[in-house]
Amino acid sequence: MTDSGDSRPADTVLTRPGKRERLLGAAADLLYREGVEKTTLADIAQAAGVPLGNIYYYFKTKDAIVDAVVEAHVRGIKEMLASLDRRYRNPKGRLKALFRTLAGQHDRIAQYGCPHGTLCSELEKTGRAGEPAVARLIEIPIAWTEEQFRSMGRRDARDLAVEFIASYQGTAVLTQALREPALLSREGRRLERWIDSLDTSE
Repeated sequence: MTDSGDSRPADTVLTRPGKRERLLGAAADLLYREGVEKTTLADIAQAAGVPLGNIYYYFKTKDAIVDAVVEAHVRGIKEMLASLDRRYRNPKGRLKALFRTLAGQHDRIAQYGCPHGTLCSELEKTGRAGEPAVARLIEIPIAWTEEQFRSMGRRDARDLAVEFIASYQGTAVLTQALREPALLSREGRRLERWIDSLDTSE
């Protein structure tokens, strides 16, 4: 028993996200919906339900919280790809599943764009797009996709991987510009046919 005055059940108290996690989650959402330039530390603190003064204990600057959001996205990408590796036995199945996973939030993409592509574009405005941590948002999916094509025996695996990721990112841009979520579904079906048509070697 504690003297904190918190009357919530113990399991609720223990599982409630900490301030850092709440700040990071709020920052990721705001940077996605509102953009890097427009989002302020005060906005993040308010969305997280954390007093503004407390934010500096966890993140000294806005750049620091943006860096943390980028790293969180990188971890999420790696976890998603590892999950696809476990769930699908062959590279064609993994590639198809990757596009379905990326395009799964088509309604949000139609409104705000691809979370990773949009963040890279936003950071371009601040001169940070060329930083290694930011580039990993795109490089990691390309490298994983290249590995899948290489497993299919394709010597042009790198070119195919770039084409695959460029197709998704380009369709995400069009989906947002036209506010047409169905574009992602149509492109997904086209890519599946394309993947099926590829020989196991050049």
